[in-house]
Amino acid sequence: MKYFHLIWAALFRRRTRTLLTLASIMAAFLLFGLLDGIRTSFADLGRSADGAQRLRTGSRLSMIETLPLSLAPRIARLDNVEAVTWANWFGGAYQDPRNQLFTFAVAPNYLDLYPEIEVDPAQRQAWAGNRTGILVGETLMRRFGWKVGQQIPLQSTIFPNRDGSLNWSFQIDGVLRPRDGEESGFTGMMVLLHYEYFEESTPYVDGNVGWYISRVSDVRRSDAVARAIDALSANSPHETKTMSEQAAMASQLKQMADIGLIVGSIMGAVFFTLLLLTGNTMAQAVRERTSELAVLRTIGFTAQSVLGMVLAESVLLVLLGGVLGLGLATLIGPVAKAASGGMLNLPEIGWRSWMLGLGLMAGIGLLVGALPALRAMRLNIVDALAGR
Repeated sequence: MKYFHLIWAALFRRRTRTLLTLASIMAAFLLFGLLDGIRTSFADLGRSADGAQRLRTGSRLSMIETLPLSLAPRIARLDNVEAVTWANWFGGAYQDPRNQLFTFAVAPNYLDLYPEIEVDPAQRQAWAGNRTGILVGETLMRRFGWKVGQQIPLQSTIFPNRDGSLNWSFQIDGVLRPRDGEESGFTGMMVLLHYEYFEESTPYVDGNVGWYISRVSDVRRSDAVARAIDALSANSPHETKTMSEQAAMASQLKQMADIGLIVGSIMGAVFFTLLLLTGNTMAQAVRERTSELAVLRTIGFTAQSVLGMVLAESVLLVLLGGVLGLGLATLIGPVAKAASGGMLNLPEIGWRSWMLGLGLMAGIGLLVGALPALRAMRLNIVDALAGR
């Protein structure tokens, strides 16, 4: 640290160039923070103490294949299974097909298996007694300005009703909220309707469901339960695949898009460009200070000291821009959510993203500073002072 003032002075020797480079690094890590927050949010779907007790059973062939409702009592009779519920994708949209909502037709006991989701008891009772009632996530309630008791139209992008129309009408009976006041996330974007009404109202669902959710008593025996569930329909036209809820969500997301691959590809291109930009900045900075570095060597600085100072300068440059970028990404989420009234719900930048980001900053700093630092260390004092 005794050479920090020299490193700082060298870093801002060309202030305009340094500030422009910092702005580029900050933009890169701002993008990294937002994208990695999204990746982490998708990876954490279903990963909770409650989610660890749940298994999801779907078709082995495809996520769009349905399963017979007759499987429910057979699954419920298996050892270590406490409860079973089921759901079906509805494919709802509000006013415009682009306003897609996570809409599910669910069994009456669906919420019993999701204690992390809270509904006011009076509202849940009202929903249970209303065939055309729905429960809506609080984020959607704020986004569209809906009120409990309001009648709203929803379009199903998949299932027409018995009149052949894709237009359905529902009454909002209650609001879905996360337990303990946690961030809404996926819960805040959900809409739940009655499976029984859904099945009776469309000719395309005849005693079939999209997937089953089972709650196990002993998490350590979940694998055995999953194998037992799949054995019930082995060698039948509707073979199943059962896995943990988190693994099932990850598998379902990969069928639509590999979030990790998309984020990794974007960030790979961004950081490759950043390496070239920062490397060019450091190379120019060291080349301009050749005579100054020679003077340092002349007055007693060792080759290793010069190497360390150039590497420290490079790492400090990337750390300054990276921390500013990640800090800005951390602030943007809550600010955007508050300003939009919940319409924008950007994921939180967690400690894992920060640790990964700091590691990348240090790695990039060392990488781009390595070649200029080696050149500075191997500097010939006489040639440098002579301007050769």
